[in-house]
Amino acid sequence: MKKLLLCTAFAVFAFSNVNAQNFNVGVNLGLPMGDIKDYSSLNIGVEANYLWQVSEEFDAGILAGYTTFLGKDGADALGYLPIAAAGRFNVSEDFTIGADLGYAIGINPSGLDSGFYYSPKLQYGVSESIDIVLAYKGISVNSVNVSSLNIGVEFGL
Repeated sequence: MKKLLLCTAFAVFAFSNVNAQNFNVGVNLGLPMGDIKDYSSLNIGVEANYLWQVSEEFDAGILAGYTTFLGKDGADALGYLPIAAAGRFNVSEDFTIGADLGYAIGINPSGLDSGFYYSPKLQYGVSESIDIVLAYKGISVNSVNVSSLNIGVEFGL
């Protein structure tokens, strides 16, 4: 946990001198994949990120959110709090390729293990402040792959 906080603080201070800044919030739905697909029927998530413009083509920042994998047949839902570094490469005016890398803290049920979080994504700008996002979300927990293929909407504020 100390390493995560140190990495987050480093990311914030490393990009604090860059002028352009963007705050975004998003919602997404996903189809569970990997080891979790037999246990879960749907993934629902919300995220917020704060990005600094490093160059014309590249933005970097931090991300936090909540994602839950709804259980099948009365099984408990699994809830995670991802905290990650975020990077976005602007391929064109409308398309962005990105990735989030960090740590997902197990929240629900009590005692749920935490693990490495990763989410590669492709974004299409519908308007100045709305993007459609296609993403693969994965959490590696004790050799188990908790993952989903997601589609969502991100709003720039």
